[in-house]
Amino acid sequence: MANEIRQTSYVYITTPNKAGEAARVFRALRDGGISLLASVGFPAGRAKAQIDLVTDDLDALKSVAKKQKWKLSRVKRAFLVEGADVVGAALEPLDKLAEAKINITAVAGVAGGDGRYGMIFWVEPRDYRRAAKLLGAQ
Repeated sequence: MANEIRQTSYVYITTPNKAGEAARVFRALRDGGISLLASVGFPAGRAKAQIDLVTDDLDALKSVAKKQKWKLSRVKRAFLVEGADVVGAALEPLDKLAEAKINITAVAGVAGGDGRYGMIFWVEPRDYRRAAKLLGAQ
């Protein structure tokens, strides 16, 4: 099965980098009915963490953020990939970008079970449209 690649928008929040913060964020998202397509969290400086939130419903996410008094980043873009979990599955889109001299600034992937995998990756904003066209991303 071929990879399905889609363009997506996301926002991020910055939280204290301490125990329980991610659970607090995800609880608020659950309680607000927010379904995430992807999420990536990582340290952002000494005492902060950044949590990227990818959803099809940014308006609903903004509503939850307002209630929680979260400061959201401006809307940013990434690519989501889904496909069959076979050896080397992620290589095809990454190779295409490499051949076109488009740098991938970050990437995260996960096996999804039932023979599927998912990946999210980012390119420089100036390369986004060209990468989308090259990959046939919807």
